Amino acid sequence: MYTLLREALRLPLSTFKQEVFKEDLKELRIPEDFIVDFSSVVFGNRRPTSEGTALIQRSRLPSIQDFKWRVDVAISTSSLARALQPSILMMMKLSDGTAHRFEVPVAKFQELRYNVALILKEMNDLEKRSILKIQD
Repeated sequence: MYTLLREALRLPLSTFKQEVFKEDLKELRIPEDFIVDFSSVVFGNRRPTSEGTALIQRSRLPSIQDFKWRVDVAISTSSLARALQPSILMMMKLSDGTAHRFEVPVAKFQELRYNVALILKEMNDLEKRSILKIQD
């Protein structure tokens, strides 16, 4: 619900209409009480105050500045089960200056790859919904 309000407040009022906004919320199966409250926040006279407060109080996580990876195959190891099994080594540098290095087994990497593709597909599906389109 927070994300929905944040995104609605981010858009200029000229890009969508209150009736369309309410219909889209109904499509998302949001209760009628919430629809009335959301509409009053997004289209009400306190919107400039809400926008200013949202910008000031926004907390942000560090973003990824650099990301490197490589496939590593251990030829010789004390554990026979790990010999000749590939793993993916990743290093991430964040905007706050920290660096994180970690190793991911191939199976977990494939799971990550699948989930990222699924999320991208869902994002594309959401973008096609009328609530996120700019209205004339």
